[in-house]
Amino acid sequence: MSADLVPDDLWERVAPLLPDRPARRFRYPGRLPVDDRAALRAIVYVLCKSVSWRDVPAERIGCSGVTAWRRLRDWTEAGVWPRLHEVLLTELRAAGLLDMDDAAIDASHVRALKRGAHTGPSPVDRARPGSKHHLIVDRHGTPLVVSLTSGNRHDVTQLMPLLDAIPRIRGLRGRPRHRPRRLFADRGYDFDKYRRLIQARGITPKIARRGTLHGSGLGKTRWVERTFAWLHQFKRLRIRYEIRADLHLGLLQLACSIICLRRLRTSF
Repeated sequence: MSADLVPDDLWERVAPLLPDRPARRFRYPGRLPVDDRAALRAIVYVLCKSVSWRDVPAERIGCSGVTAWRRLRDWTEAGVWPRLHEVLLTELRAAGLLDMDDAAIDASHVRALKRGAHTGPSPVDRARPGSKHHLIVDRHGTPLVVSLTSGNRHDVTQLMPLLDAIPRIRGLRGRPRHRPRRLFADRGYDFDKYRRLIQARGITPKIARRGTLHGSGLGKTRWVERTFAWLHQFKRLRIRYEIRADLHLGLLQLACSIICLRRLRTSF
């Protein structure tokens, strides 16, 4: 099973992005460092199984949980995960599998057991500490950009930062694409101020009006809920255990990259 956690196609995309390790000392070099692929295997194992870092089966995975956590910290600080996500988005666009004409935005609450940065009293969970995952996806549910905030932040406050954070996606001739033509959102984003800000960026807002009948009125265009279901298949993302917000966001970005890779495999 451990070999399937980091298949060749994932490793071939991650390996060039990893930072170089410091050169070993000539005298008293110490133990050989754990192989990077084994460390990534342990990180993906925790992401999928949501075991504690100390419970990673080192004999089967090839890396202890403590070492895997340190590599996650180092690679997150080096910016590996957003670059991996951008690489896969570029490949998807080159393969004609990315439809950026239409995009959708939404947020999902997760409980934060250990508090830390970007946690706050959740209005939907009896004021328990929690965080929010904010996500923009394309028509196929492919995650374009993701962010993390405290659980008491209003969804609309992250609309413009998230929209502006969509990377410039290459893959085709011409300018890189970083803005959709239309943006769909539910009634939580129903503010005329933000409609004007979206229009100023050349995007047509498709935001449901408050007070409309039959739910949000978005019908079949709510592709983002399906993507949240895909993300929650990674059990570590259902509840936030990491005190450090950047590490939880790193795992979230890694999960988005794996979803993009699964989408890319359909083209072969």
